[in-house]
Amino acid sequence: MEDCTVAKTTNPNADDIAALEREIADVRANIIELTEQAAAYSGAADDELSSRRIAEQEAQLKRLTEKRDRLEKGQ
Repeated sequence: MEDCTVAKTTNPNADDIAALEREIADVRANIIELTEQAAAYSGAADDELSSRRIAEQEAQLKRLTEKRDRLEKGQ
């Protein structure tokens, strides 16, 4: 139990950072899945939809990693 208390005292954002890390992992997995799906399908409509979904996930990944980085720096 002491280790948890020390970790929270040292980094009060530890729980938030851990939650963000899980979200980041999920988004990365989504990007991989969408990329694999895009490779399996063909056609202009499919390509456009796949590209848009991948771009949305990449934007989400960027937001999450920036938020995590700010928390790690204590901002």
